[in-house]
Amino acid sequence: KMPTKGAKAKKGAAGRAASRGKGNARNNPRAFKAASGPKSMQRQAHRALEKQERQYHVNLQDRSIEAATQPPIVVVVVGPSGVGKSTLIRSLVKNWTKQNLKEANGPVTVVTGKGRRVTLIECPNDINAMCDLAKIADLVLLVVDGHFGFEMETFEFLNMCQVHGFPRVMGVLTHLDAFTNVATLRRVKKTLKHRFWTDIYDGCKLFYLSGLKHGRYPKTEVQNLARFISVLKFRPLIWRNSHPFVLADRMEDVTEPAAVARDPFVERSICVYGWVRGTFFKPSMRVHVPGVGDFS
Repeated sequence: KMPTKGAKAKKGAAGRAASRGKGNARNNPRAFKAASGPKSMQRQAHRALEKQERQYHVNLQDRSIEAATQPPIVVVVVGPSGVGKSTLIRSLVKNWTKQNLKEANGPVTVVTGKGRRVTLIECPNDINAMCDLAKIADLVLLVVDGHFGFEMETFEFLNMCQVHGFPRVMGVLTHLDAFTNVATLRRVKKTLKHRFWTDIYDGCKLFYLSGLKHGRYPKTEVQNLARFISVLKFRPLIWRNSHPFVLADRMEDVTEPAAVARDPFVERSICVYGWVRGTFFKPSMRVHVPGVGDFS
C-alpha cells in the first residue's frame, strides 16, 4: 500500500512525476509508438489530407438579389410515371403542414422553418418540361423504382442538368416493399447506390422509402428526407449567376373587359407574378417564355 501522507508520500509522488517526464509524455516508447508501419502511416496521412482538400471550394460570388424575404427553394421531383412522385409530394406536404393534399396541380409552396419556404414541383414525363425545370431547380429529388431499377428518363434529366449548371441532386428509392428477401433488398440497394454515385458523385445522398400507409410513405422515412431538405445549404451556380429567371406563381389577365366583350379574340395583356431568381434583370432585356417565344 502506498503512503498518502509524510515524506515518503512526497518522495513517491515526485518520483512518479519524474518517471513520467514533462506533461503527458511517457518514457515507454513502445506503448506510445504508432500502431502501424511507416507505409501504412504514410497512406493514412495522405488520405486525411485528400479528405481535407476535398472540402475546400473556390469562392463563388452570389449575384442573387439580397431581399429581406428570400424566395422559396425550388425542389423538383423527377422520375418516370408510376414511381411515386405525387405520393412523395403529398407525404412531404403532410409532414410540413399536417394537411392532406389530394392532388398536386402546379407548384406547391410550404413553410418549412423560420426563414425557409420550399416550392415543390412535379416534373411531367415530357422532354420540354424536363429541360425547363433543369434550369430552375435548386434541388432535384430523383425518384427511382427500386424494384424495377433505373429508367431512361432519369439519365435524360441528368444530362440536361449537366448543361444548365447541375443543381443539388438527391435520390429517392421507392417500392422497396416488393422485396421479401432481406439479402436481395440489401444487394439491390448497394447496386443502385453505386450506379447512382457513378452518374452524379461519390457519396451522393440516397433515401429509401418502403411501402405505403394510408396512401403515403412511412412517417419516419419522410421526416428524415424533410429534415434534410429543411437544412440543406446551396452554393451559387455559375450558370444561374448569368441567367436570371422568374418562376410564375400567379398570372392575371389585365385586358380591358370592354375590349374583350367587343372581340373575344382580341390580343390580351397579362401580368405574371413571381420571384426574380438567379441575378438581376437588365433594362430592355429580352425574355423567353417557354412555349410562347421571346419578348422585349
